[in-house]
Amino acid sequence: MSSLKEKLETIYTNYNTLETTSDPLEIVRTLDNKREIEVFGFLATVFAYGSVKQINSSLKKLLVSLEKSPYEFIKSNAKFNHITIKHRFFSEKDVQHLLIILNKVLREYDSLYNLFISGYSDEQKNVKQSISSFSNYFLSNYQRRFGDLSLGIKFMFPLPEKGSACKRMNLFLRWMIRKDNLDFGLWNTIPTNKLIIPVDTHIAQISRKLKLTKRKNISWKMAEEITEMLKKFDPYDPLRFDYALCHYNMQYKK
Repeated sequence: MSSLKEKLETIYTNYNTLETTSDPLEIVRTLDNKREIEVFGFLATVFAYGSVKQINSSLKKLLVSLEKSPYEFIKSNAKFNHITIKHRFFSEKDVQHLLIILNKVLREYDSLYNLFISGYSDEQKNVKQSISSFSNYFLSNYQRRFGDLSLGIKFMFPLPEKGSACKRMNLFLRWMIRKDNLDFGLWNTIPTNKLIIPVDTHIAQISRKLKLTKRKNISWKMAEEITEMLKKFDPYDPLRFDYALCHYNMQYKK
């Protein structure tokens, strides 16, 4: 166990810097206003699937379409028909409808934090119930406004109770709740040990190699299992190893 901790600490030291690889965080960090960072950080994680080059290309186009002020632009506009951005299997309509619901969130709650915290309690083991409440807000409002859920919208808001690892939502929460040279720490009322690691193929592979999980299939249970193992090495901030593990594994595979 001590040798694994040493390995994790080495990985963290060597890879916990944004300069080691291209990452959507680079685009989010072009913004300096907290409200703008929160909203565009959320959109960046919604789009965070596919190749990094493809993700960054879509995000740069989206940021220009939002006039580089995503919070102000989305809150002050009700129609987004002029935004014609697609991303993999997100259609133009999916993106437009997402922005319409975000407009509703910002008018009703003023921030994504206020919406998320309305479904959060310190008594909860982790953020599972809060993610479900947050995502269901978007899904139910979409259904009321637009009818049946599109495949794109379903993919934007997977639910942990249905087994999804909710990688992109957990990534957004890591950015918002943790604070270091990578993560923003804007939501500092939520303890970092409530977070769940964002599990994708890279994290699953390296976690199995390091014996952080025995599970074969990526799921919410796998994400919880890896997180609980990381708590043995850092009970207060287990996700500080996340970015490092992910990019270590991408380098390791080359």
